[in-house]
Amino acid sequence: MNPPPAEPAAPRPPRRRVHTRARLLAAASELFLTVGFARTSIEDVCAAAGYTRGAFYSNFGSKEDLLLALFDDQAASRMAELEALAAACEALGPQERARRLVEALLRVDPAETGWILLFLEFRLVAARTEGLAERVAAHDRTVSQALADVLARALPELVPPGATARQAAAVILAAREGLLARTAAGGAVAEDLLDATTAVLSGLLG
Repeated sequence: MNPPPAEPAAPRPPRRRVHTRARLLAAASELFLTVGFARTSIEDVCAAAGYTRGAFYSNFGSKEDLLLALFDDQAASRMAELEALAAACEALGPQERARRLVEALLRVDPAETGWILLFLEFRLVAARTEGLAERVAAHDRTVSQALADVLARALPELVPPGATARQAAAVILAAREGLLARTAAGGAVAEDLLDATTAVLSGLLG
């Protein structure tokens, strides 16, 4: 008996469309980070990328879709960095390893400050916009699950006894967002708060 025919592979997007999407994302990233989400229009993004509105709508349904795609890319990059750090710290003792990993999750790199402010702006916009809050919540769930997968696979010591990796991920992300909101301006107060939070979380999780 002959095996059933294989399912056809999903068509890959044309290379030109991938390039168009990448240029739109790059242009939007620069604009959102410099003037903010609310003050950037789709026309601004198209002009900066050198495309028409038609090219925009062939890749994204809305300005919100575009920003959520940027947030997805940022989250994926952070997860990859965390996994690499986990591997680099593998030889350390559990308490020191936990401290370094928690600090890496919480510390704000200067290049990240704009992203933090942008995400806070978008979260406030979403809270006041019907339907958008659930989309942000869906993004949060996706990122939380991605972090839970990293914790379960590479960082089991950051999951306290009696908790699931998903629960640990949700708490870590909530702590991170609150801390980043309070330390985005930097300075001695921010450093003190970062040190205190790192000590408490690494003590609890490590």
